[in-house]
Amino acid sequence: MDNNRNFIIAIALSLSVLLGWQFLYMKPASDKARQQAIEAQQQTAGEQGTDPTVGGAAIPPRASSVIPVPTTPKFASREAALAATQRIAFDTSSLTGSINLKGGSVDDVTLKEYRQTVDPNSPPVTLLSPAGSPEPYYAYTGWYSDQADISVPGPDTVWKQQGTGALAPGKPVTLTWDNGKGLVFKRAITLDEHYMFTITDTVENKTGKPVTLRPRAEVARLYEPTNLFGYSVLHEGLIGLFKDAGLKELTYSSAIKNFDPAADNGKGVSKEIISDKGGWLGFTDQYWAAVLVPDQSKPLTARLFGTPQKDFFVEFSENPVTVATGASETFTNKLFAGAKKVVLIEQYMADDKIDRFDKLVDWGWFPFLTQPLYFLLNWLYLHVGNFGIAILLTTVLVKVLFFPLANKSYSAMNKLKMLQPEMKKIQERFKDDKQRQQHAMMTLYKKEKVNPAAGCLPILVQIPVFFALYKVLLVSIEMRHAPFYGWIHDLSAPDPTNIFTLFGLIPWTPPHFMMLGALPLIMGCSMWLQMRLNPTPPDPIQQKIFAWMPVLFTFMLAPFQAGLILYWTWNNILTFAQQALIMKRQDKNMNLLEQIGLKKSNGAAKHRSHAHDVAHKPTAEPVRPGKAADVKTASVPATADSAAPVANAGEANEAVSTAEGAQAVIDKPQPTEPTTARPVAPVAAAPRGNLASKKSVKQRGKSGRNRRPGR
Repeated sequence: MDNNRNFIIAIALSLSVLLGWQFLYMKPASDKARQQAIEAQQQTAGEQGTDPTVGGAAIPPRASSVIPVPTTPKFASREAALAATQRIAFDTSSLTGSINLKGGSVDDVTLKEYRQTVDPNSPPVTLLSPAGSPEPYYAYTGWYSDQADISVPGPDTVWKQQGTGALAPGKPVTLTWDNGKGLVFKRAITLDEHYMFTITDTVENKTGKPVTLRPRAEVARLYEPTNLFGYSVLHEGLIGLFKDAGLKELTYSSAIKNFDPAADNGKGVSKEIISDKGGWLGFTDQYWAAVLVPDQSKPLTARLFGTPQKDFFVEFSENPVTVATGASETFTNKLFAGAKKVVLIEQYMADDKIDRFDKLVDWGWFPFLTQPLYFLLNWLYLHVGNFGIAILLTTVLVKVLFFPLANKSYSAMNKLKMLQPEMKKIQERFKDDKQRQQHAMMTLYKKEKVNPAAGCLPILVQIPVFFALYKVLLVSIEMRHAPFYGWIHDLSAPDPTNIFTLFGLIPWTPPHFMMLGALPLIMGCSMWLQMRLNPTPPDPIQQKIFAWMPVLFTFMLAPFQAGLILYWTWNNILTFAQQALIMKRQDKNMNLLEQIGLKKSNGAAKHRSHAHDVAHKPTAEPVRPGKAADVKTASVPATADSAAPVANAGEANEAVSTAEGAQAVIDKPQPTEPTTARPVAPVAAAPRGNLASKKSVKQRGKSGRNRRPGR
């Protein structure tokens, strides 16, 4: 009873995890849907008027926020907003964009290596956009002063470029601004070959008196993204990591809740103020991020929050500095704006000594599984050139790793399958007494050392690897738009085909639960074949669970990434081959087509297979030609009609409570097919009540157990 309950619990837990994953989290938005959302938002902005501004008037700064934002018109398109201000361009192998001289901010960044969809003609991914565009998203650094008579540069300050030329790796640009009251501000910006900007702000004091200023920097996102992935398992939103406070993550909705409108004399500020040292903070998407990296050795005060107008800010300031007369002070920080490449992020973490910068990639609760799996996949990809092939090879390595455990499990299942005749006899004998039937089953399992829940073990072992691979496909930019073969053009997206549209012939979009492609169907068939090799459970509930599992898994896994379905399908195929080899090794007369139900069973062949299994049991004396088999009769008198008493004794002892009873049931001739495998005439010749004869038979049984089969 306990094993049966454990079996049900194991199956229920497996299904609960997958069902919960499917229905408790929102479905991922496809690249096409994301692009449509962006285009719809841009179209809505364009329909507000043909004027480049809304009503021709500039939109004032948000009064509810202590963070200043540019006073800029609302433009109909990103291109119009870019054309409205003077800029310094940059163009590297990874990025293209410009620096805005108004505010001196980094507000135009496009990722050259990545496109919005798998279509090669799709536009590249845009990360940062200027204020006034449909989706303002920018980084700003500068100074803040508590003294009203001190002018410092702000978001509307127009800087001047020293010299000419574009920003490029190894070619920095310098901006200057003089407040006309003795303070001269300079901003030097450098850019490496990838995604890291270094911004150095310097102030020179020529006022004739000391001046106290506070260095500050921010990343502002003045809209709430609509093209989020949608799964709660992946964090997208505001993020920060600090030396003592650790990792801070806020979704866009929770960031608004973190806003306190009554704070700072009604200007509004974050409820949580973090006073710490070092770290980094910014915004993270599924594949991209814009993150500020302050000086790792200096104390700072940070805030992460949103406003009711859905303006979101991550901002930090350092301790106030006093600039003496004739002196200068420098404030340096970095800006990471680009794709979350794992290897590149770890390189920045090591070279620039950025504290735990690898946390920018959300590896989930079990990074000890996801990170090694990612590096294994990436290493294989570098050698084979295709992430799909890398997934197949990884699956083989996982099977090899768990081979001893799986081999033991499959051997136990095959042994259980060979016990089906005895199990059926027990069911027929106690069909009106379920309790005794269950007890007899458990006694048989215990005697044969078989666990009826062994079939669950391979599935349970797969689940951690399944979710680790799911996480890798979800967060690693290297998997994005990675093609396989045939119709699979993106392993990080669901199978694009659908049987309910006849693979594109019918022009309609089925509901989410009907998103069933070709690859999930192949996976379901492979799972059905693999489970056909498992023994039929004696319990009707277990039989129904096993029968419906391939169907349930097919529909549940269909919306997942194609790479994940590829892994599960290939794993089923390898498992099928492994089980078939184990069964063939244990029973050379086994017919694979009969086992999976593609060929009608042959009764004689079944009996030979079963007799072969019995003959090779270590507790049984093998049958020699011309010699009667020894029969163990530890608790039953050896008479001519000993076969029936043994069966009756087994019934009296809860059906097969001893090895001798079980052996007698096995050796009983079948009513439909006569057999001469175990003659009992010599045993029947012993007179009833002859103690000497009983003893000799018992001794022969013991000696038979000590002889090796075949000798």
